[in-house]
This record gives sequence, structure tokens and C-alpha cells, in this order.
Amino acid sequence: MTTTLTPLEQETNPWMAQAARFDIAAHKLNLDEGLWKILRSPNRELTVYIPVAMDDGHLEVFTGYRVQHSIARGPAKGGIRYAPDVTLDEVRALASWMTWKCAVVNIPFGGGKGGVICDPKKMSMSELERMTRRYTAELVEFIGPEKDVPAPDVNTNEQVMAWIMDTYSMHMRQTVTAVVTGKPLNMGGSKGRREATGRGVMVVCDEALKKLNLSRESTRVIIQGFGNVGSNAARLMHESGYKIIGIGEWDGGLYNKNGIDIEALWEHRYRNGSIHGFKGAERAETAELLVTDCDILIPAATENVITSKNADKVKAKILAEGANGPTTATADEILADKHVFVIPDILANAGGVTTSYFEWVQDRQGYFWKESVVNEQLDHIMRSSFEDVVRYAETHNVNNRIAAYMLAIDRVAYTIRQRGIYA
Repeated sequence: MTTTLTPLEQETNPWMAQAARFDIAAHKLNLDEGLWKILRSPNRELTVYIPVAMDDGHLEVFTGYRVQHSIARGPAKGGIRYAPDVTLDEVRALASWMTWKCAVVNIPFGGGKGGVICDPKKMSMSELERMTRRYTAELVEFIGPEKDVPAPDVNTNEQVMAWIMDTYSMHMRQTVTAVVTGKPLNMGGSKGRREATGRGVMVVCDEALKKLNLSRESTRVIIQGFGNVGSNAARLMHESGYKIIGIGEWDGGLYNKNGIDIEALWEHRYRNGSIHGFKGAERAETAELLVTDCDILIPAATENVITSKNADKVKAKILAEGANGPTTATADEILADKHVFVIPDILANAGGVTTSYFEWVQDRQGYFWKESVVNEQLDHIMRSSFEDVVRYAETHNVNNRIAAYMLAIDRVAYTIRQRGIYA
């Protein structure tokens, strides 16, 4: 029985969304048919079924995935997410985005991604640990410092990475810190890693302001999502002089046209476990915040929040994608007609994988850098990459997203040609 997708389902299917952008960029590059076929499909997809003894004694079987999209430029690199709505198409799309993201910032990784269909909010720590260790054991032949290096993603964190590293190390009969990134500092993690994606978002926003002759102090920012990426971007941008006027979460948001005191909100969230009840802003609907008047809009949570249904109402001058895939391909066309300056996800949120690369390098060297060095290196790579993408866009007369894809595909294709895949 075949399932016919509705137009909106087609628009929001992440694999179709990335394929649409890839095809446009590959066509503009005049990419030859053979390379087109190679780069359009993942190298390898693994589905595993993970039996876990639950706390009440019954056995549950979880479905997990790991997709390696490309290893042409180095080991696959990409996060692992735990969520009830994880799909293979989503993991495929995220793995391909990682390939392009690593190529945009020119670091020696390919793209990978993993996910397990589960609801971590309904699981105990011991159940999560057992599931993580069993999932890792199923992947042990496919991951490793020279093969595929996982990292945290949605609903995974430093603790999950510690379990993965320990399980992998048990199988290798030696401590292997470089098998994952995003680890606790005392287990080979890197200073600056936790804030890196948010810091990278701020750096590219800084560059966009220069490009558009705007100043931080007069720039109003709305951020959708107050998780790792959104909260760190908000905190760093607030410290730098930006006026954060809106914060949206999955269950509602906050708005203050005069600016929100992010340090006070950070402390409120730490004390109460939620942004709600904060006295320094009024309650607002997150869907409304996405279309509220501002200078910079930063979607920093999940995919498909800007679609054909709301893109025409977006009032921001700059859209900086802190999340992966927050804008659909159809919405892209609408935003282009409105002359919104889009900083695409494969550039805007690449600070995380860039600092993960630094962590991997430090683990392999056994020598760890000062946080100032990590931030300085990140700053340099993000600024250079922004410049590369904007120059590519202007040279080829395309928007920033297609320019980023073209730049990335060009770099990966060049490596494949040099390696001699046709020999």
C-alpha cells in the first residue's frame, strides 16, 4: 500500500526539502550526472532494534538509526537525537545537511546523523542509559574516531555522550575519548563547546549587520527556542548590545518591545525550569513571535517552523537559522521575494560542529586549548565562511542558501574527483 503525501507533508518532509535545494545547486554547478547520483544519496544507512529492560521489568524494543551520508572528506560527523517523532527521512536529511555544513566551514568531516524513536521525558535515567549503551553496542563497528563521530542533538547531552564513549571504550578495551564530541570537560570535552552553536549564530549576525550597515544597539532580535542554541545565542547577543525583544518556547513565549533582560531570564529559567512566570516580559504565542516585527529572527528549535503558511508574514530583515531545516524550500522563495537576508542553517549553526572538530583534534592530540583560543578559532572560521558564502551568492547571482549548497557541493565533488572514484 502506497501513501500519498499531501502538499504540506511534501513541503515539510526534511529529506525532500534538502533534495530540492541540492538539485537546484547541483544544476547551477553543472555537476556531472555521476557525481550528482553519488552526492544525492547516503553512503550507508543502518537501522537497529534495541531491546531494553524497563524499570518495571517489561521488555521494550526501540528503533534506532545511523546514517552516514558522505565520508569523502573525512569521518562522518553528526548528532544523535532521541524523540518520539524521529524518522529515517529526517535522519537522512540531517546527515546530508551535516555533509554540506562541514564543507561550508571547510573542516575535514563528512556528514552523519543518528536517532532513536523514544520519548526520553517518559524514561528514567537508568532506562535511558541502558538504551544508549545497547544502541552504541549495535553501532560499535560503524563508529569511531576515524569512521563516524557522534555528538549531542535533540534530547541528548554530555551524559549521553559519556555513556556512548564508555560503552565504545569497553568494546575497544581502551579509553577512546575521540569517538564522540560534546562530552563532559573531565572526559575530554572542549572548553567553549556548550556555547559554540549560539556563539556562531551571533558571529554571522554580526557579519550580516556589517553587510547591511546596521548597528547592534538598534537591532531587535526574536529567538524561537531557548534550549542550548537559543539560550546561548540570546545570552551572548544580549551581552554584546543586541536588544532581545522576544523568546519563544514550545509551550509559549515572552515579548517586551523594550528588550528582555536575558541574564534575569536565564536565572528565572534555572530556578523554575521554565521561562514562564518571568516578570520582565509579557506572555506571547510563539507562532505570533515568528511573524512579529523585528530586525533579526532566529529560529533555534526544530524543523519546518517557517513554511508557505507564514513566510509571507515574516517581518524580519535577517533570518539566521540556529536550528536545522527551520525553513521549507517553498518558504525560501517567498522570503527571497520579500528580500529577507537569509543566513542558512548549514552556515548559521555550524559553530557547533566547528568546535566539535576542535574537541576531536584536542582528544587526538591529548592537549587541550584555553577557551579564548577555542573562541578565537571559531570566530575566524565563521567569519571566513560567511564571507565565502556571500561572495559565492554575489558571483553566481543566487540567494545565500543556494550559494552555501553550491560552495559545499563544489568542495565535496572536488575531493571525490581528486580521490579518483572513477578510476
